[in-house]
Amino acid sequence: MAHTHDGLDWTERIAEMRRTDALEAEVNGWVAEKLVAGLPDGAVVVDVGSGSGGMAAAFASALAARGGGRLVLVDATRELLHAAAEAARTGGVEVELVEFDAADDGLADAVPAADLVWASRVVHHLPDERAGVARLAGLVRPGGTLALVEGGLSKRCLPWDLGIGRPGLEDRLHAARAEWFTRMRQGMAGVVRAGVGWNRLLADAGLTDVRAFSYLVDLPAPGAEPVRRFVADWLAWFAGVTGEFLSADDRETVAALLDEDGDHWVGHRDDVFVLAASTAHLGTR
Repeated sequence: MAHTHDGLDWTERIAEMRRTDALEAEVNGWVAEKLVAGLPDGAVVVDVGSGSGGMAAAFASALAARGGGRLVLVDATRELLHAAAEAARTGGVEVELVEFDAADDGLADAVPAADLVWASRVVHHLPDERAGVARLAGLVRPGGTLALVEGGLSKRCLPWDLGIGRPGLEDRLHAARAEWFTRMRQGMAGVVRAGVGWNRLLADAGLTDVRAFSYLVDLPAPGAEPVRRFVADWLAWFAGVTGEFLSADDRETVAALLDEDGDHWVGHRDDVFVLAASTAHLGTR
């Protein structure tokens, strides 16, 4: 398994992550355009924890539309780094790959000073979130911006009554996921509690003009095949991390929903949907 602090093997999820990138391409494009709009010509954008490349592709396109720039992709997992590079291939934009752990204090020496540093759902995977934010802030050149995507609202995908099992399954899945997440963080070596919200962490890292905006992925029912496939992926991930926190009855219901050869496979339902809100927290150096 590639090195991670959370114990997850992200290489196993590349196909699923790419399907998510495709589903969220429109909103990713809007976010990238919003963030690069005020950057100088030839701007340097550093994407830390670039994953399978959904935002890398969006930043490459946004930079190309402004005449070019430099996009630096940073990830500790080599397979993800190459997947992101493939997604970000766009004429007029220089793409650089940096295989590096965002928890390593040498990060600032491994990447160039940036006009924009983007880190989406990265910091909560680091043992010391406060130190992680400070480390990312150190990558930003004067006048530049650090953008962290953390928090928001939990993704909703399922009707309250699925016709099998006890109604309200999704609420119990989210509660179980919260228990898993708490255990996951507690199990990290050297974990440190932040104790404050993201705006405070940005300000404590020396950034000014701390602000935020939220954006939606809103794909209502009836969902097309990519939406149904996404919901199946999402439910399978939930099942993998929350199983021990669910009742036997709920585990049985989830198994039925994930059985592609059964009568209740979630991928055959036209009443599933995707509704999620993400929040980007920004600060200026």
